[in-house]
Amino acid sequence: MRFRILGPLEVRAPRGTAGDLTPRAAKIRVVLATLLVRANEIVSVDSLIDELWGENPPRTATTTLQVYVSQLRKLLHEADTEFGRDALVTRPPGYELRIDPAQLDLTVFEELHGRSRELMEQQNHRTASDLQRQALGLWRGPLLSDTPHGPLLDATAVRLAEVRTAALEQCIRAELHLGRHRELIGELQSVVAELPLREEFHAHLMVALYRSGRQADALQVFGRLRRGLVDELAIEPGRSLQALHQRILVGDPALLTPAVRAGHTMASGPAAGAGRTTGPGPAQGAGPAPAPVSAAPAPVSAAPRPHVPSGGSAMAQLPSPDELFTGREEELASLRDVLGAPGGRLVIVTGAAGVGKTALTLAVAHRTRDLFDVPVFVRLRPDGHGQPDAVGVLAGVLRQYGVRGALPERIDELREMLVELTDGRRVLLVLDGVVDAEQVRPVLSALPDCTVLVTCRRVPDGLAGRVVCLDVPGVREARRLFVTAAGQSADATESAECAGVVEACGRLPLALRAAAKALAGRSRLPLGGLAARLRDERTRLAELEAASPGFRARLCDALDGVGAAELRAFRLFGLLPAGPFTPDAAAAVLDTDVAAARATTDALVRARLLCVELPSAGRPERHHVPELLRLLARERLDAEEGPEVVRAALARLCAVFAKAVEEAGPSGPAAVDGVHPLEWFRLRLPALIAVARQAHAARLWAECLHLVDRMTGFLEVLGAWEERDTCQGLALEAAQQLGDLTAQARLLRSLGDLAWQRRRLDTAGELYERALMAADVAGAEIERCRALTGLAGLRLDAGATDAAAALVPPALDSAPQDARTGFEAHRVLGLLALESGERDAAQGHFATCLTYATSLADARLESYARRRLGEFRSGGTAHPGWSEVQPGVWRMRTAA
Repeated sequence: MRFRILGPLEVRAPRGTAGDLTPRAAKIRVVLATLLVRANEIVSVDSLIDELWGENPPRTATTTLQVYVSQLRKLLHEADTEFGRDALVTRPPGYELRIDPAQLDLTVFEELHGRSRELMEQQNHRTASDLQRQALGLWRGPLLSDTPHGPLLDATAVRLAEVRTAALEQCIRAELHLGRHRELIGELQSVVAELPLREEFHAHLMVALYRSGRQADALQVFGRLRRGLVDELAIEPGRSLQALHQRILVGDPALLTPAVRAGHTMASGPAAGAGRTTGPGPAQGAGPAPAPVSAAPAPVSAAPRPHVPSGGSAMAQLPSPDELFTGREEELASLRDVLGAPGGRLVIVTGAAGVGKTALTLAVAHRTRDLFDVPVFVRLRPDGHGQPDAVGVLAGVLRQYGVRGALPERIDELREMLVELTDGRRVLLVLDGVVDAEQVRPVLSALPDCTVLVTCRRVPDGLAGRVVCLDVPGVREARRLFVTAAGQSADATESAECAGVVEACGRLPLALRAAAKALAGRSRLPLGGLAARLRDERTRLAELEAASPGFRARLCDALDGVGAAELRAFRLFGLLPAGPFTPDAAAAVLDTDVAAARATTDALVRARLLCVELPSAGRPERHHVPELLRLLARERLDAEEGPEVVRAALARLCAVFAKAVEEAGPSGPAAVDGVHPLEWFRLRLPALIAVARQAHAARLWAECLHLVDRMTGFLEVLGAWEERDTCQGLALEAAQQLGDLTAQARLLRSLGDLAWQRRRLDTAGELYERALMAADVAGAEIERCRALTGLAGLRLDAGATDAAAALVPPALDSAPQDARTGFEAHRVLGLLALESGERDAAQGHFATCLTYATSLADARLESYARRRLGEFRSGGTAHPGWSEVQPGVWRMRTAA
């Protein structure tokens, strides 16, 4: 079957079957369209609901969506009875439509457009033009013009409209090089009427008219454009278009005939559409766009020798600086100092994919132009595909320097040309995206006095120079970058929503740009809505990819060149929660010893897939996976490793975390990693909860229960109510799955205590009753007595002193076997005695509480007992009218 979305939605059955199977219902078309624009990717349920109903979905949205998906499966099965139903699969957290790229006109268009761009860079204009015409022929109108658009389809439609315009511009440029100017005039007149502010099309029309002998008409095109720009925007046309106007005005003969040799065009001179940026600069961390080929041709060259510009730098120019570049002042100052030193030198800027290396080098190249005669910028991966060898690098330098035509294929001849061109000149050469020392060595040997500025993810072996390691920007810089890119006010940098987005993006500039596009592309989505969308780790990468197609591929660039063993370790590290991890945790997920784990983490640090946090006083060396790489690692882990491998690694990780919490407990050291155990636990709590959630999701019931049990004491001391509720809720379900009634009684009683503290008295009573029932069935006497003391405290709180007193004696029977039960029983008896005005009896009960607390070595309970006893010595409480009924829990005191 075939799907067409470049225009109205169409579903075509294979030949020999019923033809048009396009769904008529608008909502079904929306679901299918959303899955098609994200074909072979998971589209979350939340994204589909947003696309269908926006910010106000009905209460039954999830169920209704399931109905739509079921109907789509029937349609696909009708179209292809063999494979159709299996094409739409459920994959948490949503659905994935699996189709051959050749079945969808969008993917065919993008493939043709991409191949044509590569051919344009190789100056194969004839084939490039043919491919672009094929691509443009697939368009039947605006994207999904008969289908309602939500935020994702809106953003995709805007992006693809720009891509189609770029394809049309490149096609026309290629055909001008081929001398088809007369045939293009009508098409160009239609295009400039449709896009009246796009200067590149006006430039092409001016050249086509001039070559056709219509000089006056070409000048009128410029005049109309200029009046429109001045009237509407109060700006003049760009410098390049003004220069083209002057050339036509004086009748420059070099514009008349395109230079064609062996099917390839040689162009020189400034680009007709360049000179002033008409949109945002390249993404921070991404390379600049390749220098555009001019619509204006060069004179015919009969000889096959390359054209060498006079003065040696006719084309040697830098791409425009990144308009959104901000901060990095320390790195800029350091690089300027290094580049300004006398003599040739090699400077290497290294860092993770998307961290902003290219934007930084462009900024420093522009700010040091006064130090050099010739700045040359060469991007070694213009489309993110392939890597040039030494010959290709030298040829690229010469091309950027202004040399046109066929170049020698021998490296020594290329080197001689470069030496001749740069003789006596101060040259700054920027090589962006180096992966191999052999790409740089020929340039260094040819230009020993040249300053070479290299960007790379990791320093290639054998390449020695001054190294600048670029990390993600600081928090304030990252917020500024996001707010600027999103077009938000400066005040937004201080908002909690902005902080949430920046944290979710791991402060990575590439991700911050994508998040800004997500906000700009959804006019109805507030900043808080974006922060909420990015909060979900399961769909965060998909959200960023939807806003900025190609984002995921750029992130995956970080894995290029990494060995198989290191890649597997990287995938397993996707199990680790956000934040730093210890060598013990690394060894656990890798199922190895600490020494071997350290060797692996060192290798991943060198590959820029891990960051190291150097040890400090009392704290061992730790590492962390950059936030978005961690999510990528988890995706790869789920896709490339079997579920049993994942469960086994997660079980080992749970054991390490539980052991660490246990060792930091009441009988543990006075300090853990240089801080108090309570502070250590507070800092590690998000990671502990994340691991408990993972264990629960993986149905590792025993491991989840064991970990939460070890955490409970800390959670009670910290008063972390929400976290305790979450963790013990997970553990309770685990205990139920295991059929462990004693654990169920323990957790129900603890959750009852929490509900009582939060003044949810009905809930507390229900939980205590359930705990008592579970303990009775399990024969767990201690848990039964603890549930009774809980109920007694609840009755006392309600003023039912007789009912409370009747529940306590059974608990006292267990006191010799369980000090905590004894503490709770005497605490309730002490409170009952105070209610009855029996102060001496109350003092005796609280003294017994102190004895039990001391035997437990529980500082929190001991402090409570001492405070209560202190009231008898001082004759009153520090808070008149209030009584501390549990450690840290107070209620109004009733009159004796």
